[in-house]
Amino acid sequence: MANVLTLDNINIEGKTVLLRVDINSPLDPATKSFLDDTRIRAILPTLNRLSKAKTVLIAHQSRPGKNDFTSTLGHARELGRLLGRSIRWVDDIHGPKAMEAIEDMKMGDILMLNNIRMDPEEVNRKGDALTLSETQLVQDLASVADVFVNDAFACAHRSSPSIVGFAHHLPCVAGELMAHEIRQIDQALESPARPCIAVLGGIKVDDSIEVAHNMLENNIADEVWFTGGVANLAIHLSGNNIGEGNVSFLQNELQDAWESTIESATSLLKLHKDKIVLPVDVAANVEENRIDINVEKLPIHAPLFDMGLASILALSSRIKSAGTIILNGPAGVFELPDFALGTIEMLNACAESNGYAVMGGGHTATLVSQRGLADKMGHVSTGGGACLDYIAGRTLPGIEALEISAQRYQLEITPLIQDE
Repeated sequence: MANVLTLDNINIEGKTVLLRVDINSPLDPATKSFLDDTRIRAILPTLNRLSKAKTVLIAHQSRPGKNDFTSTLGHARELGRLLGRSIRWVDDIHGPKAMEAIEDMKMGDILMLNNIRMDPEEVNRKGDALTLSETQLVQDLASVADVFVNDAFACAHRSSPSIVGFAHHLPCVAGELMAHEIRQIDQALESPARPCIAVLGGIKVDDSIEVAHNMLENNIADEVWFTGGVANLAIHLSGNNIGEGNVSFLQNELQDAWESTIESATSLLKLHKDKIVLPVDVAANVEENRIDINVEKLPIHAPLFDMGLASILALSSRIKSAGTIILNGPAGVFELPDFALGTIEMLNACAESNGYAVMGGGHTATLVSQRGLADKMGHVSTGGGACLDYIAGRTLPGIEALEISAQRYQLEITPLIQDE
Protein backbone atom coordinates (compact mmCIF):
# COMPACT_ATOMS: atom_id res chain seq x y z
CA MET A 1 0.00 0.00 0.00
CA ALA A 2 1.27 3.47 -0.84
CA ASN A 3 2.46 5.44 2.21
CA VAL A 4 1.33 8.88 1.16
CA LEU A 5 -0.08 11.92 2.90
CA THR A 6 -3.60 13.11 2.13
CA LEU A 7 -5.58 16.28 2.80
CA ASP A 8 -6.54 14.69 6.14
CA ASN A 9 -2.91 14.99 7.29
CA ILE A 10 -2.39 18.67 6.73
CA ASN A 11 -4.08 21.98 7.53
CA ILE A 12 -4.41 23.95 4.32
CA GLU A 13 -6.51 26.83 5.67
CA GLY A 14 -4.92 30.13 4.73
CA LYS A 15 -2.27 28.42 2.58
CA THR A 16 -1.33 28.83 -1.07
CA VAL A 17 -1.79 25.42 -2.69
CA LEU A 18 -0.43 24.16 -6.00
CA LEU A 19 -2.97 21.61 -7.27
CA ARG A 20 -1.84 19.35 -10.14
CA VAL A 21 -4.81 17.87 -11.93
CA ASP A 22 -5.47 15.87 -15.08
CA ILE A 23 -8.40 17.50 -16.85
CA ASN A 24 -7.16 16.54 -20.31
CA SER A 25 -10.47 16.19 -22.15
CA PRO A 26 -11.79 15.21 -25.60
CA LEU A 27 -12.55 18.34 -27.64
CA ASP A 28 -14.66 18.91 -30.72
CA PRO A 29 -12.14 19.27 -33.58
CA ALA A 30 -13.94 22.26 -35.07
CA THR A 31 -15.22 24.25 -32.09
CA LYS A 32 -12.84 22.98 -29.36
CA SER A 33 -15.88 22.58 -27.11
CA PHE A 34 -15.84 19.80 -24.53
CA LEU A 35 -17.20 16.43 -25.62
CA ASP A 36 -16.82 14.95 -22.12
CA ASP A 37 -16.28 16.79 -18.83
CA THR A 38 -15.79 13.68 -16.67
CA ARG A 39 -12.23 14.50 -15.67
CA ILE A 40 -13.14 18.07 -14.76
CA ARG A 41 -16.01 16.87 -12.57
CA ALA A 42 -13.64 14.37 -10.91
CA ILE A 43 -11.55 17.13 -9.29
CA LEU A 44 -14.50 18.95 -7.70
CA PRO A 45 -14.25 17.09 -4.34
CA THR A 46 -10.64 18.21 -3.96
CA LEU A 47 -11.46 21.80 -4.85
CA ASN A 48 -14.23 21.76 -2.24
CA ARG A 49 -11.68 20.64 0.36
CA LEU A 50 -9.47 23.59 -0.60
CA SER A 51 -12.18 26.25 -0.27
CA LYS A 52 -10.29 28.06 2.52
CA ALA A 53 -7.00 28.19 0.63
CA LYS A 54 -5.62 29.95 -2.43
CA THR A 55 -5.65 27.26 -5.12
CA VAL A 56 -3.36 27.43 -8.15
CA LEU A 57 -4.36 24.86 -10.75
CA ILE A 58 -1.65 23.18 -12.84
CA ALA A 59 -3.10 21.24 -15.77
CA HIS A 60 -2.43 20.10 -19.32
CA GLN A 61 -4.41 19.52 -22.49
CA SER A 62 -3.00 16.97 -24.93
CA ARG A 63 0.62 17.47 -26.01
CA PRO A 64 2.57 19.60 -28.52
CA GLY A 65 1.91 18.71 -32.15
CA LYS A 66 -1.61 17.35 -31.66
CA ASN A 67 -4.78 19.00 -32.96
CA ASP A 68 -6.30 19.24 -29.48
CA PHE A 69 -3.24 20.88 -27.92
CA THR A 70 -4.83 24.09 -26.65
CA SER A 71 -4.63 26.58 -23.82
CA THR A 72 -6.50 25.85 -20.58
CA LEU A 73 -8.75 28.89 -20.92
CA GLY A 74 -11.69 26.71 -21.95
CA HIS A 75 -11.04 24.41 -19.00
CA ALA A 76 -11.16 27.35 -16.61
CA ARG A 77 -14.50 28.44 -18.08
CA GLU A 78 -15.93 24.90 -17.93
CA LEU A 79 -14.76 24.49 -14.34
CA GLY A 80 -16.32 27.82 -13.45
CA ARG A 81 -19.60 26.69 -14.99
CA LEU A 82 -19.58 23.49 -12.92
CA LEU A 83 -18.68 25.33 -9.71
CA GLY A 84 -21.03 28.23 -10.37
CA ARG A 85 -18.30 30.80 -9.81
CA SER A 86 -15.57 32.66 -11.65
CA ILE A 87 -12.21 30.94 -12.14
CA ARG A 88 -9.38 33.28 -13.01
CA TRP A 89 -7.06 32.20 -15.84
CA VAL A 90 -3.61 33.55 -16.68
CA ASP A 91 -1.82 33.21 -20.01
CA ASP A 92 1.41 32.20 -18.31
CA ILE A 93 2.86 29.31 -16.30
CA HIS A 94 5.71 30.53 -14.10
CA GLY A 95 6.69 33.85 -15.63
CA PRO A 96 6.02 37.36 -14.30
CA LYS A 97 2.30 37.35 -15.18
CA ALA A 98 1.74 34.06 -13.34
CA MET A 99 3.76 35.14 -10.31
CA GLU A 100 1.86 38.44 -10.08
CA ALA A 101 -1.50 36.68 -10.44
CA ILE A 102 -0.63 34.28 -7.61
CA GLU A 103 0.53 37.11 -5.36
CA ASP A 104 -2.78 38.94 -5.97
CA MET A 105 -4.94 35.99 -4.91
CA LYS A 106 -7.29 36.15 -1.93
CA MET A 107 -8.38 33.25 0.26
CA GLY A 108 -10.86 31.03 -1.57
CA ASP A 109 -9.65 32.13 -5.01
CA ILE A 110 -8.92 29.60 -7.75
CA LEU A 111 -6.39 30.49 -10.45
CA MET A 112 -5.68 28.27 -13.45
CA LEU A 113 -2.31 28.53 -15.15
CA ASN A 114 -1.95 27.96 -18.87
CA ASN A 115 -1.28 24.49 -20.30
CA ILE A 116 1.74 23.19 -18.39
CA ARG A 117 2.90 21.29 -21.48
CA MET A 118 3.50 24.62 -23.21
CA ASP A 119 6.57 24.88 -21.00
CA PRO A 120 9.65 23.22 -22.58
CA GLU A 121 10.92 21.90 -19.23
CA GLU A 122 7.69 20.03 -18.58
CA VAL A 123 7.89 18.27 -21.94
CA ASN A 124 11.62 17.80 -22.41
CA ARG A 125 13.27 17.43 -19.00
CA LYS A 126 13.63 13.83 -17.80
CA GLY A 127 14.86 12.35 -14.54
CA ASP A 128 13.89 11.52 -10.98
CA ALA A 129 12.22 13.76 -8.39
CA LEU A 130 15.50 15.26 -7.22
CA THR A 131 16.68 16.08 -10.74
CA LEU A 132 13.37 17.61 -11.75
CA SER A 133 13.20 19.63 -8.52
CA GLU A 134 15.99 21.73 -10.02
CA THR A 135 13.94 22.92 -13.00
CA GLN A 136 13.09 26.60 -13.13
CA LEU A 137 9.42 25.73 -13.50
CA VAL A 138 9.35 23.91 -10.16
CA GLN A 139 11.56 26.38 -8.31
CA ASP A 140 9.51 29.38 -9.41
CA LEU A 141 6.14 27.89 -8.47
CA ALA A 142 7.42 26.36 -5.23
CA SER A 143 8.67 29.80 -4.14
CA VAL A 144 5.12 31.18 -3.98
CA ALA A 145 3.34 28.14 -2.48
CA ASP A 146 3.02 26.37 0.85
CA VAL A 147 1.70 22.95 -0.20
CA PHE A 148 1.56 20.78 -3.34
CA VAL A 149 -1.49 18.57 -3.89
CA ASN A 150 -1.34 15.89 -6.58
CA ASP A 151 -4.77 14.90 -7.84
CA ALA A 152 -3.59 13.70 -11.25
CA PHE A 153 -3.68 9.91 -10.87
CA ALA A 154 -3.91 9.51 -14.65
CA CYS A 155 -0.44 11.10 -14.90
CA ALA A 156 1.09 9.28 -11.93
CA HIS A 157 3.07 6.96 -14.22
CA ARG A 158 4.91 9.93 -15.77
CA SER A 159 8.06 11.47 -14.33
CA SER A 160 7.71 15.12 -15.28
CA PRO A 161 8.53 18.29 -13.32
CA SER A 162 4.92 19.13 -12.43
CA ILE A 163 4.24 15.58 -11.19
CA VAL A 164 7.36 14.76 -9.15
CA GLY A 165 9.48 17.91 -8.89
CA PHE A 166 7.88 19.49 -5.82
CA ALA A 167 8.67 16.58 -3.47
CA HIS A 168 11.95 18.19 -2.41
CA HIS A 169 10.50 21.70 -1.99
CA LEU A 170 7.06 21.45 -0.39
CA PRO A 171 4.89 19.10 1.67
CA CYS A 172 3.17 17.02 -1.03
CA VAL A 173 -0.15 15.28 -0.42
CA ALA A 174 -2.65 13.27 -2.42
CA GLY A 175 -5.88 14.99 -3.40
CA GLU A 176 -9.27 13.35 -2.99
CA LEU A 177 -9.21 11.70 -6.42
CA MET A 178 -5.64 10.43 -6.09
CA ALA A 179 -6.30 9.02 -2.62
CA HIS A 180 -9.54 7.41 -3.79
CA GLU A 181 -7.79 5.73 -6.74
CA ILE A 182 -5.03 4.34 -4.53
CA ARG A 183 -7.50 3.20 -1.87
CA GLN A 184 -9.87 1.44 -4.25
CA ILE A 185 -7.20 -0.30 -6.33
CA ASP A 186 -5.26 -1.31 -3.22
CA GLN A 187 -8.42 -2.88 -1.85
CA ALA A 188 -8.60 -5.15 -4.90
CA LEU A 189 -4.88 -5.94 -4.87
CA GLU A 190 -4.19 -6.39 -1.16
CA SER A 191 -7.33 -7.94 0.28
CA PRO A 192 -9.48 -9.18 -2.61
CA ALA A 193 -12.66 -11.11 -1.93
CA ARG A 194 -12.22 -14.61 -3.37
CA PRO A 195 -12.25 -15.88 -5.96
CA CYS A 196 -10.36 -13.01 -7.56
CA ILE A 197 -10.13 -13.01 -11.34
CA ALA A 198 -8.27 -10.69 -13.69
CA VAL A 199 -9.71 -10.13 -17.17
CA LEU A 200 -7.00 -8.66 -19.37
CA GLY A 201 -7.51 -7.58 -22.97
CA GLY A 202 -6.90 -4.70 -25.31
CA ILE A 203 -3.92 -4.28 -27.59
CA LYS A 204 -1.25 -3.47 -24.96
CA VAL A 205 -0.16 -7.10 -25.00
CA ASP A 206 3.19 -6.65 -23.26
CA ASP A 207 1.56 -4.70 -20.41
CA SER A 208 -1.14 -7.34 -19.97
CA ILE A 209 1.50 -10.08 -19.74
CA GLU A 210 3.32 -8.12 -17.04
CA VAL A 211 0.08 -7.54 -15.12
CA ALA A 212 -0.69 -11.26 -15.28
CA HIS A 213 2.80 -12.12 -14.00
CA ASN A 214 2.41 -9.75 -11.04
CA MET A 215 -1.07 -10.93 -10.10
CA LEU A 216 -0.26 -14.64 -10.30
CA GLU A 217 3.24 -14.53 -8.80
CA ASN A 218 1.91 -12.57 -5.80
CA ASN A 219 -1.25 -14.66 -5.40
CA ILE A 220 -3.50 -11.66 -6.04
CA ALA A 221 -5.57 -13.37 -8.74
CA ASP A 222 -6.85 -16.92 -8.57
CA GLU A 223 -7.36 -16.91 -12.34
CA VAL A 224 -6.41 -14.74 -15.29
CA TRP A 225 -8.73 -14.66 -18.31
CA PHE A 226 -7.18 -13.32 -21.51
CA THR A 227 -9.19 -11.52 -24.19
CA GLY A 228 -8.32 -9.27 -27.13
CA GLY A 229 -4.81 -9.14 -28.53
CA VAL A 230 -3.18 -10.85 -25.57
CA ALA A 231 -5.59 -13.78 -25.97
CA ASN A 232 -4.67 -14.11 -29.64
CA LEU A 233 -0.98 -14.23 -28.76
CA ALA A 234 -1.52 -16.77 -25.98
CA ILE A 235 -3.67 -18.97 -28.26
CA HIS A 236 -0.86 -18.91 -30.83
CA LEU A 237 1.82 -19.77 -28.28
CA SER A 238 -0.34 -22.60 -26.94
CA GLY A 239 -0.14 -24.41 -30.28
CA ASN A 240 -3.10 -23.09 -32.25
CA ASN A 241 -1.74 -21.11 -35.21
CA ILE A 242 -3.77 -17.88 -35.48
CA GLY A 243 -2.60 -17.19 -39.03
CA GLU A 244 0.17 -15.15 -40.57
CA GLY A 245 -1.90 -11.97 -40.82
CA ASN A 246 -2.81 -11.97 -37.13
CA VAL A 247 0.77 -12.70 -36.08
CA SER A 248 2.05 -9.87 -38.28
CA PHE A 249 -0.47 -7.49 -36.72
CA LEU A 250 0.80 -8.31 -33.22
CA GLN A 251 4.41 -7.94 -34.35
CA ASN A 252 3.66 -4.50 -35.76
CA GLU A 253 1.99 -3.44 -32.52
CA LEU A 254 4.81 -4.68 -30.29
CA GLN A 255 7.70 -3.59 -32.53
CA ASP A 256 10.96 -3.94 -30.55
CA ALA A 257 9.13 -5.55 -27.62
CA TRP A 258 8.09 -8.58 -29.72
CA GLU A 259 10.89 -10.97 -28.71
CA SER A 260 10.81 -10.07 -25.01
CA THR A 261 7.00 -10.34 -24.96
CA ILE A 262 7.11 -13.78 -26.57
CA GLU A 263 9.66 -14.90 -23.98
CA SER A 264 7.66 -13.49 -21.09
CA ALA A 265 4.34 -14.87 -22.35
CA THR A 266 5.83 -18.33 -22.95
CA SER A 267 7.19 -18.38 -19.40
CA LEU A 268 3.85 -17.21 -17.99
CA LEU A 269 1.88 -19.91 -19.81
CA LYS A 270 4.32 -22.57 -18.63
CA LEU A 271 4.44 -21.49 -14.97
CA HIS A 272 0.72 -20.78 -14.53
CA LYS A 273 -0.98 -22.98 -17.09
CA ASP A 274 -3.68 -24.07 -14.64
CA LYS A 275 -4.61 -20.49 -13.71
CA ILE A 276 -4.78 -18.93 -17.16
CA VAL A 277 -7.99 -19.25 -19.15
CA LEU A 278 -7.97 -18.71 -22.92
CA PRO A 279 -10.91 -18.44 -25.33
CA VAL A 280 -12.03 -21.76 -26.79
CA ASP A 281 -13.43 -19.98 -29.84
CA VAL A 282 -12.82 -16.68 -31.60
CA ALA A 283 -14.70 -14.40 -33.99
CA ALA A 284 -13.05 -13.68 -37.34
CA ASN A 285 -13.88 -10.83 -39.70
CA VAL A 286 -14.54 -12.64 -42.97
CA GLU A 287 -15.44 -10.11 -45.66
CA GLU A 288 -17.09 -7.83 -43.06
CA ASN A 289 -19.04 -10.71 -41.53
CA ARG A 290 -18.64 -12.20 -38.06
CA ILE A 291 -17.68 -15.89 -38.24
CA ASP A 292 -17.15 -17.79 -34.98
CA ILE A 293 -14.56 -20.57 -35.12
CA ASN A 294 -13.19 -23.04 -32.57
CA VAL A 295 -9.50 -22.39 -31.84
CA GLU A 296 -8.69 -26.00 -32.73
CA LYS A 297 -9.79 -25.25 -36.31
CA LEU A 298 -7.36 -22.37 -36.72
CA PRO A 299 -5.62 -20.92 -38.66
CA ILE A 300 -7.97 -18.77 -40.64
CA HIS A 301 -6.88 -16.18 -43.18
CA ALA A 302 -8.93 -13.40 -41.63
CA PRO A 303 -8.38 -11.01 -38.71
CA LEU A 304 -9.53 -12.18 -35.27
CA PHE A 305 -11.68 -9.40 -33.82
CA ASP A 306 -13.47 -10.88 -30.79
CA MET A 307 -14.04 -13.91 -28.60
CA GLY A 308 -16.46 -16.52 -29.83
CA LEU A 309 -19.91 -17.00 -28.29
CA ALA A 310 -18.95 -20.02 -26.16
CA SER A 311 -16.04 -18.09 -24.64
CA ILE A 312 -18.22 -15.04 -24.02
CA LEU A 313 -20.76 -17.12 -22.12
CA ALA A 314 -18.06 -18.85 -20.07
CA LEU A 315 -16.39 -15.56 -19.12
CA SER A 316 -19.69 -13.89 -18.24
CA SER A 317 -20.61 -16.78 -15.97
CA ARG A 318 -17.23 -16.69 -14.22
CA ILE A 319 -17.40 -12.94 -13.68
CA LYS A 320 -20.81 -13.24 -12.04
CA SER A 321 -19.48 -15.85 -9.58
CA ALA A 322 -16.28 -13.99 -8.67
CA GLY A 323 -15.67 -12.08 -5.45
CA THR A 324 -13.31 -9.60 -7.11
CA ILE A 325 -12.95 -8.74 -10.79
CA ILE A 326 -10.07 -6.63 -12.09
CA LEU A 327 -10.74 -5.82 -15.73
CA ASN A 328 -8.62 -3.91 -18.18
CA GLY A 329 -9.00 -3.57 -21.93
CA PRO A 330 -11.74 -4.45 -24.42
CA ALA A 331 -12.30 -8.03 -25.57
CA GLY A 332 -12.12 -7.16 -29.25
CA VAL A 333 -12.62 -4.50 -31.89
CA PHE A 334 -15.57 -2.97 -30.09
CA GLU A 335 -15.79 -0.06 -32.54
CA LEU A 336 -17.38 -2.47 -35.04
CA PRO A 337 -20.89 -3.48 -33.89
CA ASP A 338 -20.51 -7.10 -35.03
CA PHE A 339 -17.41 -7.50 -32.87
CA ALA A 340 -18.45 -5.58 -29.77
CA LEU A 341 -20.37 -8.52 -28.28
CA GLY A 342 -17.53 -9.86 -26.12
CA THR A 343 -16.75 -6.44 -24.66
CA ILE A 344 -20.40 -5.55 -24.05
CA GLU A 345 -21.25 -8.85 -22.39
CA MET A 346 -18.24 -8.91 -20.05
CA LEU A 347 -19.04 -5.34 -18.91
CA ASN A 348 -22.69 -6.28 -18.40
CA ALA A 349 -21.57 -9.29 -16.36
CA CYS A 350 -19.40 -7.06 -14.15
CA ALA A 351 -22.37 -4.74 -13.60
CA GLU A 352 -24.59 -7.69 -12.67
CA SER A 353 -22.01 -9.38 -10.44
CA ASN A 354 -22.19 -9.13 -6.66
CA GLY A 355 -18.39 -9.06 -6.62
CA TYR A 356 -16.17 -5.99 -6.35
CA ALA A 357 -15.34 -4.93 -9.92
CA VAL A 358 -12.41 -2.63 -10.69
CA MET A 359 -12.38 -1.18 -14.20
CA GLY A 360 -9.08 0.00 -15.66
CA GLY A 361 -8.97 3.44 -17.22
CA GLY A 362 -8.65 4.37 -20.89
CA HIS A 363 -11.00 2.60 -23.30
CA THR A 364 -12.45 0.45 -20.53
CA ALA A 365 -13.56 3.41 -18.43
CA THR A 366 -14.94 5.20 -21.48
CA LEU A 367 -17.03 2.18 -22.47
CA VAL A 368 -18.36 1.76 -18.94
CA SER A 369 -19.39 5.42 -18.90
CA GLN A 370 -20.97 5.30 -22.36
CA ARG A 371 -23.09 2.30 -21.37
CA GLY A 372 -24.24 3.94 -18.14
CA LEU A 373 -22.71 1.23 -15.96
CA ALA A 374 -20.33 3.29 -13.81
CA ASP A 375 -22.55 3.31 -10.71
CA LYS A 376 -22.83 -0.49 -10.86
CA MET A 377 -19.06 -1.05 -10.64
CA GLY A 378 -16.91 -1.10 -7.52
CA HIS A 379 -14.42 1.34 -9.01
CA VAL A 380 -13.86 2.88 -12.45
CA SER A 381 -10.34 4.26 -12.70
CA THR A 382 -9.59 7.62 -14.29
CA GLY A 383 -6.08 6.46 -15.23
CA GLY A 384 -5.39 4.29 -18.27
CA GLY A 385 -1.63 3.75 -18.32
CA ALA A 386 -1.31 4.66 -14.63
CA CYS A 387 -3.86 2.05 -13.55
CA LEU A 388 -2.25 -0.59 -15.76
CA ASP A 389 1.20 0.17 -14.36
CA TYR A 390 -0.11 0.12 -10.79
CA ILE A 391 -1.73 -3.31 -11.06
CA ALA A 392 1.40 -4.55 -12.85
CA GLY A 393 3.36 -3.75 -9.70
CA ARG A 394 5.44 -1.02 -11.33
CA THR A 395 6.59 2.03 -9.42
CA LEU A 396 4.53 5.09 -10.31
CA PRO A 397 6.77 8.19 -10.13
CA GLY A 398 3.87 10.40 -9.02
CA ILE A 399 3.05 8.18 -6.04
CA GLU A 400 6.74 7.63 -5.27
CA ALA A 401 7.19 11.42 -5.07
CA LEU A 402 4.33 11.64 -2.56
CA GLU A 403 6.05 8.94 -0.48
CA ILE A 404 9.35 10.86 -0.63
CA SER A 405 7.59 13.96 0.66
CA ALA A 406 5.88 12.01 3.45
CA GLN A 407 9.27 10.81 4.67
CA ARG A 408 10.95 14.18 4.15
CA TYR A 409 8.41 16.16 6.15
CA GLN A 410 7.98 13.54 8.87
CA LEU A 411 4.22 13.94 9.07
CA GLU A 412 1.98 11.26 10.52
CA ILE A 413 0.38 9.18 7.79
CA THR A 414 -3.23 8.11 8.02
CA PRO A 415 -3.64 4.70 6.30
CA LEU A 416 -5.77 4.89 3.17
CA ILE A 417 -7.27 1.52 4.06
CA GLN A 418 -8.27 1.44 7.72
CA ASP A 419 -8.01 -1.82 9.64
CA GLU A 420 -11.36 -3.27 10.57
